[in-house]
Amino acid sequence: MDFSVAPLRPVTREFLAIVLAGFGNELVPLSGDLGNQPCAKALLPISNKPMVDYVLSWIEKSGIRDVLLICPPSHRPSISHFIYSESLASSSSLRIDLQTFDDSQGLSIGTCSVLRHFSSRIKEDFVILPCDFIAPPSLPLSRLLNKFRIETMSDGAIVNSCWFEPPPGKTAVPEEWGSNTQSTPIVWDNSTGTLLYVDTLDNTDRNPEEFELRMSLLCRYPRTNMSSKLQDSHVYVCKREVLSVLQQKSEFESLREDFFPWLCKLQYQQTRHAKYGSALGSVEGSEPSSPDEDHENQSVRRSLRVGVVMHRAKEGFCIRANDLPSYLEANRHFVNSASYTLPSDPQMRSLIDPKSSISPDSTIGDFTKVDERATIKKSVIGKHCVIGKMAKIVGCVILDHCVIADGAKLESSILGKNTRVGSKASLVHCVTQGGYEVKENENYRNERLDITDWDAETNEEEEEDGDDDASEDGDEESS
Repeated sequence: MDFSVAPLRPVTREFLAIVLAGFGNELVPLSGDLGNQPCAKALLPISNKPMVDYVLSWIEKSGIRDVLLICPPSHRPSISHFIYSESLASSSSLRIDLQTFDDSQGLSIGTCSVLRHFSSRIKEDFVILPCDFIAPPSLPLSRLLNKFRIETMSDGAIVNSCWFEPPPGKTAVPEEWGSNTQSTPIVWDNSTGTLLYVDTLDNTDRNPEEFELRMSLLCRYPRTNMSSKLQDSHVYVCKREVLSVLQQKSEFESLREDFFPWLCKLQYQQTRHAKYGSALGSVEGSEPSSPDEDHENQSVRRSLRVGVVMHRAKEGFCIRANDLPSYLEANRHFVNSASYTLPSDPQMRSLIDPKSSISPDSTIGDFTKVDERATIKKSVIGKHCVIGKMAKIVGCVILDHCVIADGAKLESSILGKNTRVGSKASLVHCVTQGGYEVKENENYRNERLDITDWDAETNEEEEEDGDDDASEDGDEESS
């Protein structure tokens, strides 16, 4: 009997998580720069916790340990500070490689271009995730990974995607905030869990009332499912070979708009399947090993299939906070499950006046001061804020270091970091850029307030004052 010790084999990582953190153009003015300091979308708080933290926690729970986080160069300092902060570094087992992609805020660069740029850093199968996706406990990332593992070994599937049903009865917001993220019509085969068709913007422009399906698709998959109520989570589990396809198809920019619609056609167009199937090669698989015998690897012909995981709204709250309505909805979801109690720390407890009124379904950040007779309901208040006497705040999200003066009234609004609201001012359904100042007694409704508008108003007032002074001087000279 041979008792020799088997040689140690290096442990290779199975997946690399790639987290994409863009500019957040759909969150403007909230994501606008605060003076000379860029506002990183990934660090915008949801219930006083950076939105990217939800994604990183989701990744960590799945067992993945290596993360490639890609952001604009201007956001790197603040994101790096967050990643290597004492609180995250001590509690997380993730190894995060922070890289930048020289993108322009006015020019949206597609995911395909980003993947091609970083292909040399991707040595294994990978998972693409947006920094703004919030998944419920009923949708663990391991569910997607396990489906991918099984299907790539059994029939050579190449991608697994995730689609979700948005929460019903989303909060109504004014048109000035922009529209909610639209659902995408898709077709899939439920028995095999295969994505067969993804509607694109080009298809919608060509025929907005209906979409066309090829007979070859319906012949191969006669019992398909169709829905126009699902949204793309932008979470994709991919074989490393996907990068080879993207190198060949250099014209592809977007995964959802270009790559996946093209890949779906390979399911029922045999000529294309044969061409690209041979280019991608075969997938290596093996039988379960036994202690008695070795089994040779068996080659499985690639199906090039796109797997699909569906998440229904009844299974738990799921959302992408990638626009203003969704961002407010995400915060309100966590507020509804909150249970506010006075801080146990004596110093922070002393900042909350006993005569103030804070509803249980609210969240108050550390070192925030709430003066007497102030009222806070169904709201998220950030850290180091000041809420003045008799101020009234209902259904709002207020980021860190904001000052709400005495008697101000805020309803269903989002205030960027360092916003100042003057006494007896009123904001209803408004969003402010960080550093914006609402003057005393001013009233706004259904507005997106950014610094450029504020500066323009200030300059106009200064010009008017200058004209008045000039006219007064002219009157004095004439007299």
